Amino acid sequence: MKPSDFINALASAAQESMKTTKIPASFVIAEGALESGWGQSMLAENGMNLFGVKADPSWNGPTIEMRTREYLRGEWVIVPAKWRKYSTWLDCINDHAKFLLNNPRYEKAFAYTSDSIAFTRAIAAAGYATDPSYAAKIIAIIYGHNLIQFDSP
Repeated sequence: MKPSDFINALASAAQESMKTTKIPASFVIAEGALESGWGQSMLAENGMNLFGVKADPSWNGPTIEMRTREYLRGEWVIVPAKWRKYSTWLDCINDHAKFLLNNPRYEKAFAYTSDSIAFTRAIAAAGYATDPSYAAKIIAIIYGHNLIQFDSP
């Protein structure tokens, strides 16, 4: 999928979600693009999971097991993981928002809902991903594809 097709497919759902969750649409689109390889990852194709949200013990829905690359103790390693599985990308966006809203470790990020760059940095600082360049990668996608335009109602 071309980046423009991916953006067009997610933009309205990300904006709709932003109305109730305050999570910047640009962040949702950019994180989904990064995590799913613009919707082409095996996890996105087989599990409709755009954000790499793992199936922790609180998850009661369907799952899919796949290996992943994690940055642990200063090096990249491949480990098995259980992931949340969705029926649609919209279900995934809604669950991703719920995951961020209900997890106390991301609470500080919600002080920056009017600034997607600060929001991104706060999510990364709270430990969303093990990649030390996670925030920089999302921010590069936001700026590189002018996604901030989707943060206005």
